[in-house]
Amino acid sequence: MKPYPFWKYLILIVATLLGGVYSLPNIYLPDPAVQVSGYSSQYKVNQAILEKAEAALKAGQVQILRSELTANNITIRLTKTEDQHTAQVLLEQAINDQTGKLGANYVVALNKAATTPEWLTNIGAKPLNLGLDLAGGVHFVLEVDTPKSVNDRMVDLEEVIKKAVRDARIFNVDIKRKNAEFTLSAKDPASQDAIIKVVTDTLPELARTSGTEADGSVWVKAQITELAIKEIEEHAISQTLTTLRNRVNELGVAEPLVQRQGRNRIIVELPGMQDPAKAKAIIGKTANLEFRLEANETSTSKEHFDFRDEAEQRRFGGAYLERRPIVKGEDVVGAQPGFDPDTSQPQVNISLSADGGADMHRATYKNVGRKLGVVFIEYRTSTLMTKNEAGEPVAQTVQIPERRIISLATIQSALGREFRTTGLGQEEARELALLLRAGSLPAPMKFVEERVIGPSLGAENIEKGLNSALYGFIAVAAFMLLAYKVFGLTANIALVLNLFLLLSLMAMFGATITLPGIGGIVLTMGIAVDANVLIFSRIKEELRAGLSPQSAIVAGFDRAFLTIVDSHLTTLLVAAILFGVGTGPVKGFAATLFVGILTSLFSSIMGSRALIYLIYGNRHVTKLHI
Repeated sequence: MKPYPFWKYLILIVATLLGGVYSLPNIYLPDPAVQVSGYSSQYKVNQAILEKAEAALKAGQVQILRSELTANNITIRLTKTEDQHTAQVLLEQAINDQTGKLGANYVVALNKAATTPEWLTNIGAKPLNLGLDLAGGVHFVLEVDTPKSVNDRMVDLEEVIKKAVRDARIFNVDIKRKNAEFTLSAKDPASQDAIIKVVTDTLPELARTSGTEADGSVWVKAQITELAIKEIEEHAISQTLTTLRNRVNELGVAEPLVQRQGRNRIIVELPGMQDPAKAKAIIGKTANLEFRLEANETSTSKEHFDFRDEAEQRRFGGAYLERRPIVKGEDVVGAQPGFDPDTSQPQVNISLSADGGADMHRATYKNVGRKLGVVFIEYRTSTLMTKNEAGEPVAQTVQIPERRIISLATIQSALGREFRTTGLGQEEARELALLLRAGSLPAPMKFVEERVIGPSLGAENIEKGLNSALYGFIAVAAFMLLAYKVFGLTANIALVLNLFLLLSLMAMFGATITLPGIGGIVLTMGIAVDANVLIFSRIKEELRAGLSPQSAIVAGFDRAFLTIVDSHLTTLLVAAILFGVGTGPVKGFAATLFVGILTSLFSSIMGSRALIYLIYGNRHVTKLHI
């Protein structure tokens, strides 16, 4: 029997060492923690906030393990998991007192702080992300402000009606809106038919009635139907779901859950998320852009805006823009941060949809020489402490809108689908591009529930899941030892190598392990030893056919190889299909199985062969213990 090549032994040694080292982080359990960060890039944490936070926790008798201050956040590690919610409330109250803005500028979130030694993190070793059913994660329940979506639509329709009446040159028409109904009044009875025609042609979806008052004046009422209101609400929820899924994808979380609950609520679960403050800031932020023309003497309705910079505010004194925007963030199909090649200032390069580009071109083509304002709109989530009927303190989540002009420039020529906007800092430009790229939210949202949850199936079920993997390993190892003696021992060593490689590869890829994933690991152990069973059975057959022990070993590995590869490839294909079409637990099971098949091919064929060659390769053997 030829000696096993040295380079293959070298590969096995390196793979074993790497698998063992990169599996080590999984033995270090994370610390419960709370994390404080700015709601956006313009709000920074500092030493003063850290000292105030520590003082608040000590006053509330919450034991602190240690605190860490970085440029982006404050992480305070606690000694007990049950103290996390208490610490969150105490910190929110302390920051409320400090900012004077009800905590609107800062986010206080629950977290799990890693305890992996620095030398491991320096080489890129990290623990496996555990799913919600094993080690929890971030759980949000958000409520979409659908009435605002309806109101925004009514404001838009009001502007459409006013413009249509003006374009039809119908004079002395009083237009009023109450909730979902418009009333158009005129003293000239001859105007009634013209008003009805304008409303019918412009907004045929509105239900219309008309009448005459005792004094001879006429009126036309146009009301949005309940069906149309439901369609607006459904569109708002549908677009919000799509946008949230896009934003979750930007966070790079494995196996997230984003689904609707009831009429206007959405559940977001991020298993294994290590930075809930970032998740809350990105998911919950309603940032948008509106492009509006500066108001002039012909503008029917206008709104006053402040500039984002105090120097600009003193210079310009604010600006009046037309109330109806040309395009909104919903029309954005692409957004990338960049820098102005002439001034090196941050900018966001924006691409509009076909309809949005047409609207922008039409509006700017007719208004060259006028100024175009870019309005940045952000709804910031804050918490108000109120009292219920029993006089008990209750936390109420509110949305605080913040609108400001970030740019006001003269239109030099007609704009098209692609253009740029400036006036933001580098981090603000990056955040805005991310939010626009992921999709703008059609309505503000508020967090009605937030928690870092533990095992959903209970500690007992988790223990049983882990024990099942351990007992499965013990049973397989015992069977291989009893059935195949020395050969079984080599198979068990290869199986340990397989587990090391599987865990380390999944950690490197940032995979999330769930209870179904543990099932995939147990199945992988069976598949791995099954390959060895095929090899060992083939060796027995060769021995019975009269081959020498060493020749039987060579023939067994060579002749079983194709059978093993075929069986593994079919299982690999099934795992890939499950991963492609499955969701949630099914995808977690498929991912673990897929990686496990690849590692078992390596360990069961190359690993066990190297060990057997090491034992029997340089010896005169008359009998095999198999």
